[in-house]
Amino acid sequence: MNTSKEFLFGKDLKWEEVGPGLKRQIMGHDATILMVRVLFEKGAVGEVHDHYHAQTTYVVSGKFELQIRDEKKVIGPGDAFYIPPHVSHGAVCLEKGELIDVFSPIREDFF
Repeated sequence: MNTSKEFLFGKDLKWEEVGPGLKRQIMGHDATILMVRVLFEKGAVGEVHDHYHAQTTYVVSGKFELQIRDEKKVIGPGDAFYIPPHVSHGAVCLEKGELIDVFSPIREDFF
């Protein structure tokens, strides 16, 4: 896996459609860490899933119903969450929004 450039400009980075109302932009990364910008349209669903990566996410904008294990909470701008490895989680977008996801180690399935 290549390491990203040190300076990255959003206008130069490609977007990938990853589901209905969902698209992501790969930001900085190396073999140990990955940052991803994710845009959600209202009603878009991040299906409940799990992975072996640790994940922490910052809510830039919008409102989301977030599920971690069997617990659900509504989160919005300025909020954040942490997902330990192998823990089920998912989200429903209640108001159009943007998340910044950080994974460790890198999500090789994103490339």
